[in-house]
Amino acid sequence: MSEFSEVFTHCPRCGSANFNINDAHSKRCGDCGFVYYQNASAATAAVILGEGDEILVSRRALEPARGTLDLPGGFVDAGESIDEGMRREIREETGCEVESMRWLFSLSNSYLYSGLDVPTADSFFLCRLRAGGRPKAADDAASLEWRSLSALQPSEFGLASIRKAVVRLQDMLARDGHL
Repeated sequence: MSEFSEVFTHCPRCGSANFNINDAHSKRCGDCGFVYYQNASAATAAVILGEGDEILVSRRALEPARGTLDLPGGFVDAGESIDEGMRREIREETGCEVESMRWLFSLSNSYLYSGLDVPTADSFFLCRLRAGGRPKAADDAASLEWRSLSALQPSEFGLASIRKAVVRLQDMLARDGHL
């Protein structure tokens, strides 16, 4: 909470500087009583299946971790459900629509945004694209490619939760023979 305490010095409701630590996850305004909790932001990542054990990976066009591998995904917008956010992110980054989608697991993460570590709760989905869709990199994906999941090196991925997810996915594939 130290970075949170240093960055958020004034109450977002009334602007008072009398905005102090309330507990390990919140600050409280001594003037208006407003309590602000540092909750995790919802984020998504798609494990898009191709032929065999191939999945669609992207190369990050932007910081953080520009130039490293990633999975299509991103933050869920206000007013969106997590699955709506996943479908939107896939459309934005690949130009394709989702045929089927199934939640796999979630991981906690910290994402550097505008110089601040934002805590996130990342939801991973197993997806198939609609037939005839030809993924083309757009938005914050510099490029897209189909790669064998079993041959991926987690170290090629720049974000911690994505590296952990790749290991977990490889373990699932080795154990079950499929995702």
